[in-house]
Amino acid sequence: GKADAERGKIFTKIGREIAIAVRDGGSDPAINGKLRDVIAKAKASNMPNENIKRSIAKAAGELGNVNYEEIQYEGYAPGGVAVIVSTVTDNRNRTAGEMRHYFDKCGGNLGQSGSVTFMFDRKGIIRIETEGRDEDTVMEDALEAGAEDFNSDGDVFEIATDPNEIGAVRDVLEAKGYDFISAENEYIPQTMTTIDDEETAAKMEKLIDMLEENDDVQAV
Repeated sequence: GKADAERGKIFTKIGREIAIAVRDGGSDPAINGKLRDVIAKAKASNMPNENIKRSIAKAAGELGNVNYEEIQYEGYAPGGVAVIVSTVTDNRNRTAGEMRHYFDKCGGNLGQSGSVTFMFDRKGIIRIETEGRDEDTVMEDALEAGAEDFNSDGDVFEIATDPNEIGAVRDVLEAKGYDFISAENEYIPQTMTTIDDEETAAKMEKLIDMLEENDDVQAV
């Protein structure tokens, strides 16, 4: 039951991304690159094709009724950790109030736009399971496809691309038979902050949990 609830929450979030992609570029993924990227994300999250089609059809039919906005919030969590929260909302005031409440409750501070983004790089990140794959072959295929960087942590191959090129790189790798754990643009921190204090660490975990539980939050 808990797994179903988590899956449902993920599908709801992806449904909102589909709605924005359809609004911005139409319901045909062949000519809407943003929608194509969201569909790839949906498939990586094991969202059934029927659900994806239904979400696209729903978005195409309901765009006049629901006005979703993409809003990014920035701030500092306990211990001086920089946090970026990407949201999709149909009520800007509600979401802003909730974000401020979460940061305040956990001993952090919600900041102004641009207050922490300078400490991150925007990159396309494609993740592939290492099982059954030769590292040199994957690296060669990734670099040939246009990737900027390649890393392996033992369980996962991580391929970094220019954020504008992730769709093209993913398409080339998909044509070669690769399946993806995830493939989307992410904020990569330039430096890391270590939390030594248990109480601060607990507050940090609580903040992340509260943010990720919120239906408007797409990524932390």
